[in-house]
Amino acid sequence: MAAHSQFALLTQRRFLPYFIVQALGAFNDNVYRQAIIGLLFFLGVSAEERSTYAVIAPAIFIVPYFLFSAIAGQVAEKLEKQRLIVVTTTMEIVIMSLAAVGFLLQSMPLLLVALFCTGLQSTLFGPVKYSVLPAILKPEELTGGNGLVEMGTSISILGGMITGGLIFQVAGAHGPEAAAAAIVALAIAGNLVARMIPRVDAGAPDLKIGWNPLPESLAVLRMARAQPAVRNAILGVSWFWFFGTIITSQLPGYAELHLGGASGSASLYICALALFSIGTGTGSLLCEKLSARTVEIGLVPLGAAGMSAFLLDLYFARPGAAPVTGLDVAGFLAQPGSLRIVVDLLGIGVFTGFFVVPLFALIQSRTPSSQMSRVFAALNIQNSGFIVLAALVGLGAGMLGWSSPTLFLALAIANVLVAAWIFALVPEFLMRFLSWVLVRVLYRLRVRGVEAHVPDEGAAVIVCNHVSYMDALVLAASIPRPVRFVMYYRIFDIPVMSWIFRTARAIPIAGAREDPARMQRAFDAIDAALAEGELVCIFPEGALTKDGGIATFKSGVERILARTAAAGRPVPVVPMALRGLWASMWSRRDSRLGRMRVPRRLRARVEVVAGAPLHGAVSAEALEARVRELRGDAA
Repeated sequence: MAAHSQFALLTQRRFLPYFIVQALGAFNDNVYRQAIIGLLFFLGVSAEERSTYAVIAPAIFIVPYFLFSAIAGQVAEKLEKQRLIVVTTTMEIVIMSLAAVGFLLQSMPLLLVALFCTGLQSTLFGPVKYSVLPAILKPEELTGGNGLVEMGTSISILGGMITGGLIFQVAGAHGPEAAAAAIVALAIAGNLVARMIPRVDAGAPDLKIGWNPLPESLAVLRMARAQPAVRNAILGVSWFWFFGTIITSQLPGYAELHLGGASGSASLYICALALFSIGTGTGSLLCEKLSARTVEIGLVPLGAAGMSAFLLDLYFARPGAAPVTGLDVAGFLAQPGSLRIVVDLLGIGVFTGFFVVPLFALIQSRTPSSQMSRVFAALNIQNSGFIVLAALVGLGAGMLGWSSPTLFLALAIANVLVAAWIFALVPEFLMRFLSWVLVRVLYRLRVRGVEAHVPDEGAAVIVCNHVSYMDALVLAASIPRPVRFVMYYRIFDIPVMSWIFRTARAIPIAGAREDPARMQRAFDAIDAALAEGELVCIFPEGALTKDGGIATFKSGVERILARTAAAGRPVPVVPMALRGLWASMWSRRDSRLGRMRVPRRLRARVEVVAGAPLHGAVSAEALEARVRELRGDAA
């Protein structure tokens, strides 16, 4: 696993042109918006008029997301995606040419019309931006690819804001001409690079587009709610935008009033924004390493916890006014306690990356390709609503006299409550987090063949040797999809643990002599799970190994396959092998007393190996032989 790097994608044509196009788009949007602010200062507009623009401009930009996202999602579903990206970047050239005329004429009405058109162009590009990734990336590359995109977006937004803000300062009297030239040149560059993106087939070429915005918006929102995990991942992404909007909108005032930034200077604000953006980019890039190249939604609770922890510490680091004012960046860094604030801003960003990247990857991995663009259109509609809500919350907090640190404190508490609510609705997030933490604390896990052989969607039976009490946890941490584990009912019924097993939707089973009725219910539950397209894992040995070897596989797996075949829906069987767990404290290698000792090796190496799926009427003997082959000589 360590031999792979997400940065290798930046050397490949299937990803690099797309990455550059989306980064240039984000960069140009922010250059344009900041250049408009620069023009207002250039024209000597009063502070009241600038404040009016600060309210009107974001509303003008975001209105198209509400009106046209559903239509944009359908268009992105129907058309070949590379062609659509070229169309949208061509639109950007036209729109930025109109904006350039606005700069040259110094016409705010014309610039606001172009700003609305920019929002429209972004609305059309939005569903393509994320729906194209599953088509050009392998399943094991989704997390790394999304991490690169989030990193690129964060840095591009920051760079665009800085560049747009500097245009009028650097160009002086020629500021309008410089702004006009910059935005048109960036748009042309994006269009030229878009033509280098390889062809990406349409998700639903036969889709009939509905042009009425309201019913189509409701339709895509209903589509996005079909799967609970996807629905709540979308809710999580929208909360990320709410969280980020409040943070970034408060930073200008926070930098001046609480960090001591010089009045009229944006240097300290830009520094604070840079720390948050760099942190988000860093966290996004770290997701692939931490997830071992799977869609690891266990990082989401970790991200939520870190966001609240660092935001809470930011409140306590400077709850009141700055003790010294009129500072530049160097002056602030020289003040006592400044390092703590720097670490907090970076930490908030890092854990924000942990929070959002797996959510994007989850949406992409669990959504059918024929619905992908429309689901992301629904995401954009919901995101827009949360951004507007965040702006209203910021205004309301100001009217109540809340300081930025007080709002940060409230946001940290709200983040805990929202995260807890999401995890309660879909316990899979929390269960993945627990398995991710436990397995990576106890073991150094290596996974081979899972991304290649476990299907990304649809039903399958997973069979594996049974070595220790940790087997299900290790497998759950290795397989990116949810797995329904079949387990012995006496273990399933252990008090307290039973709640965990029920939350994980394990299937309890008993022997035919112990409880025939329960055994029958187990087979019925397995059949129903496979009919729903889920993964079911069984340990055909029926018990933990007592000598480190593999016991004879029982015939239960044949009965499962016979039922699915008789129903006309045969499923593949994926053989898997666990290696290295026999030496752990959780196996039967030692007596009960021996198992209570500390492990022989701290973070022992454990390996999960998956083989190619077997189809048809597969015998228990054939599966046993295949698992033995995968395990080799390692127990």
